[in-house]
Amino acid sequence: MSSIDTRTAFFPRGRDVKSESTKGGDKVDGVQRNTTERASEISQKTSTDAKVNIPDGVKDFSRIKKAAMNAPEVDNSEKIARLKAQIQDGSYEIDYDALTDKILNSEF
Repeated sequence: MSSIDTRTAFFPRGRDVKSESTKGGDKVDGVQRNTTERASEISQKTSTDAKVNIPDGVKDFSRIKKAAMNAPEVDNSEKIARLKAQIQDGSYEIDYDALTDKILNSEF
């Protein structure tokens, strides 16, 4: 066997980390940590740059979708069968006023 250690330092416990030199950071349990200056720099940058603003419209849509998904299912099969029967025997009458109101409400 070869006496050369080919394991990388990527894995913290891959090498004997205690024998390797540090570059200004602290080691905790054999793992190199950021210096306090670097940690404060990272904290400062992420406090201003790592924020996401979600528009109110998207939040409202999410609430509406969640309410719709949790609502009980509606069974319209009886109503559909009744309307089909009325149309086939000629007894179905259109309520033109209600139809007009719905069209106008959807347009304006």
